[in-house]
Amino acid sequence: MYIAELKKKQGDKTYKSILVRESYRDNGKVKHRTIANISKLPVEHVRQLKTSLKGEKGDFKVSDLGVGRSYEYGGSFVLRELSKDIGLDTAIFSKETQWRENILAMISGRILHQGSKLNLINTYMDTALWEIAGHKFGVRPDVEKDCYKPMDELLKRKDIIERKLAKKHLKQGTILLYDITNTWLEGEYKGSQIVKYGRGKGGKQGYKQVSIGLLTNAEGCPVGIEIFKGNTSDQTTVLGQIKKISEKYGIKEAVFVGDRGMLTQKRISEIDSDYFKIVTALTHTELNTIIEKENIQIDLFDEMNITEIIDSENKEMRYMLCKNEKEKIKERNTREALIKKVEILFSKKAAVKQKRDKQKTCAGVGRIFEKIKIEKFFLWDVDDNGKLTWSRKEQKIEEEKLLDGCYVIKTNVSNVMNKENVVGAYQGLQKVEQAFRNMKTVLLELRPIHHKSDDRITAHIFIVMLAYYLQWHIMQRVMPLFAGDGKGDERRWSFDIIIKRLKSITRVEQLIKNIVIKTDISKPDVEQNEILKLLKVKL
Repeated sequence: MYIAELKKKQGDKTYKSILVRESYRDNGKVKHRTIANISKLPVEHVRQLKTSLKGEKGDFKVSDLGVGRSYEYGGSFVLRELSKDIGLDTAIFSKETQWRENILAMISGRILHQGSKLNLINTYMDTALWEIAGHKFGVRPDVEKDCYKPMDELLKRKDIIERKLAKKHLKQGTILLYDITNTWLEGEYKGSQIVKYGRGKGGKQGYKQVSIGLLTNAEGCPVGIEIFKGNTSDQTTVLGQIKKISEKYGIKEAVFVGDRGMLTQKRISEIDSDYFKIVTALTHTELNTIIEKENIQIDLFDEMNITEIIDSENKEMRYMLCKNEKEKIKERNTREALIKKVEILFSKKAAVKQKRDKQKTCAGVGRIFEKIKIEKFFLWDVDDNGKLTWSRKEQKIEEEKLLDGCYVIKTNVSNVMNKENVVGAYQGLQKVEQAFRNMKTVLLELRPIHHKSDDRITAHIFIVMLAYYLQWHIMQRVMPLFAGDGKGDERRWSFDIIIKRLKSITRVEQLIKNIVIKTDISKPDVEQNEILKLLKVKL
C-alpha cells in the first residue's frame, strides 16, 4: 500500500485528493485500487501514515516535534565570508590563527552589534559570531584572552596591514584623499601621550580628545589611519602623511587632496611638487586676495560652468572658480542668524541704564566677537558712561553677499587633469567625511572609548577603520539595491536595513521530545536571497 496525492483541475479550480491505494496484478498487468480517501485527515496524520506504510520505524508523534534555540547566523556568516573574499583575513595575518579569527569577530561585531568588547563577548548566546570564529557555541569567550590580547597582536601588524591595503587599492599617480577629525574621551588618562585637550570639531568643547587622520583612495576606500595628539593642528600632519605614503606605501607619485586650511601655502612648499601634486580649496581670506590680485569678476563664478584661471606669478598654479546655489542660501542664512544673535546680545547690554565702566563694557563686546567672529559687519561705540551704541555695516554685508556660494579650487597638477576632474577630486573629500560619519555614529560606534592605554585606544580605532573597510566593500556590491530604490518616504534600503535583513537569517535547533536532533538555517526569503547574491555569498 502507498499514499497517492492526485490533482484534478476543473475550470479555474484545482481539487486535491489524498488516497490510500494498493497495487495488484490482474492477468500479468499491474493495476491500482483505492482503499480509502483520507483527504480530510490532518496533515500530521497523513505524514505519520506515509512513514508507517514505508516501513520506517519511529515511536514519536508530530506533537513531539519542537523548535529549540534560535540565534543570529546570517550576518556573522556573511561578514566572515566577505572578509575572506576581499582578502581582509589574510591582510591581517596570512595564517588562520585564533587571534586573527577573534579580530575578525570584533571587526564584524562593530557592524552587527556595536558596544564595548565586553558587550560583544556577552552576545555569545544570541549570535553565531564567536562560533564562526572557532569558539564552541554556548561557551562564553574570555574578554582579556579573546579581545584585548588579539588587539595587542593587531597593533603590532598595523603598518604591515596598511601596506597590504595600499598595495591593493593605490597605484602610482593615484588620487589620495585625506582629512582629519577628533573624538572625545571621558575619565582619567594618566601618562597618555595622545589624549589631550584640544579644539573640538562638531561643537564638542571642554573634553580631552584624540585626533584621527584618515587616508583613502579616490573612491573613498580606506587604506590607512593615524592617531595624533588631541591638540594637533590639521596642517601639521600633512608632511608626515606624505612621507608615510612615499616611504611605507611605496607611492612615489600622487595627487594629495586636502581640505582648505590644511594645505596652507607653507605646507604646500614643504611637499616635493615634482612628485606629489596637491588639490585644495582657498580659505575665505585667500579667496578675497586672489580676486583682487587677478582682478577676477564675480560673474565668472557660475554653478553650471567652471572657469579656470592661471596664477599670474606662478604658472604652475591653476584656480577653478565654482559656485554652489545651496551653499549660497546656507551662507546667507547663517550670516543673518549670527548678526541677529549679536544684536540681541548688544540690546541686552544697551538696556542697562546705570552708569558703567567704559573699559568693562568694551571688554564685554570683545568677548561677544571672540565667540561670534563677525565684528567686520558692525560699527560700535561705548561712551564715557559705558553706554553701547551700534549699527550694521550694510555695504560690507552686501559686498559679502556677492561671494556667497563662491569657492575656488587650486591645484598644481598639470593639464593632464582637466578642470572638471580637479573639482571632482576635491569634492571627493566628502567620501572621507562620510567615512568619519559612519565611524563616529551608531553604525560603527567609534565612541565611547572604554580603553585607557594609548595602544589599546589606537588598536580600537584601527578595528573601527577595518570595519569601515568591510562596510565600504559591502556598499559597493549592493549598489544595485539603492539604484532601484524609491525616493523620499518610499525608500526601502539603507546599510542598517541590509544588515538587519542578514541578521534575521537564523540558526534554529530542531527537537524531538526536547532532544536536539539537528540544526537548520532558516530559509532566506526573496530579499535576503537578492542581498546574498549581490554580496556573492552562499549560505
